[in-house]
Amino acid sequence: MIVRRVRTEQFQGVVAAVSVQNCVEDAFRGFALYDVTDPASPHRLALYETPDAGGSHEIAFKQVGNHAYVYTAVILSELTTSPDFDPEAFAADTPGEPDFRIIDASDPRDPVQVGAWGAWAELDVYPLAGQGTEPANFVHSVIINRSGTKAFLSYWDLGTVILDISDPASPRYLGRTSFASDEEGNAHSAWLARGDHVLIQTDEDFDPEAGGGTEPGWGYPRFFDISDPANPVKLATLKLPTTTQLPAPVGFFSVHDPKVRGNRAYFSWYSEGVVVADISQPSIPTVRAQFVPPPTADPMGFFGPFFLGDPSNPPFPFVWGVFVERGYVLASDINSGLWVLRVH
Repeated sequence: MIVRRVRTEQFQGVVAAVSVQNCVEDAFRGFALYDVTDPASPHRLALYETPDAGGSHEIAFKQVGNHAYVYTAVILSELTTSPDFDPEAFAADTPGEPDFRIIDASDPRDPVQVGAWGAWAELDVYPLAGQGTEPANFVHSVIINRSGTKAFLSYWDLGTVILDISDPASPRYLGRTSFASDEEGNAHSAWLARGDHVLIQTDEDFDPEAGGGTEPGWGYPRFFDISDPANPVKLATLKLPTTTQLPAPVGFFSVHDPKVRGNRAYFSWYSEGVVVADISQPSIPTVRAQFVPPPTADPMGFFGPFFLGDPSNPPFPFVWGVFVERGYVLASDINSGLWVLRVH
């Protein structure tokens, strides 16, 4: 969910854009827009549906000039909306609707798609190609630079794809980050730093004991100089002791999402909790603080038994969201709830 003040010819107020995915067959999927100008009395403005795909996995929401846009990632849409998609083989020969879509929400009561981009159609990169243990190329999430002129698509094994969106109707490919042949891939999320010249990419990897020549270990952040978006230059990586600890302790030790304020990067790092790094020298990121919530069993009894394969549903920290605002750090732990922190 992203909340923004919108000032356009059609609407003035505060709008919340909420991504919605399918949890059951035939459910609504896409994103929803709510008027939260009076937060005590929110009301829905519109539902934007992506009926033939899994819904908006992650979104960005930004006003650029006189327009407000929702930028959405619809995972594997190019594959699953193909006119010749075979659901049994999970394969297709023709690109469908692009994974990345730009929706004009200047009138949040009537959002309209104005642009889109997909790597299969534009770069001839098949969605189920890639590297690592589960090869795939799809848009998992998207962020937008401050001026609203560039989009950064976390495109899983393809890396972070950088687009020029100065004309939202015609996104233009500029460049991308890349992985070494023995790396898992899995570009999951990203954030910008140092005047938008540095990209922090977090790669989510839940398979620390990957074989087949793939680098063992959990996912971790990578830092790139993107001063020339056509040629991103890798500056550094940031790993923790558990990143390569095998056998792994109980829990999940992959990084998840990044945020940046000034010279600090804040990471939600699953069972490592919240990790704060000094990035004043992006080529030498240094951990400065960490908060790990107390181990808690999943109250729904899902992640432990299903993902850990332990029917006893063991307790473990599971921070998957971090947000920084007005000196506070907010951390959401799937198992134990919301934590409000300060960094001293």
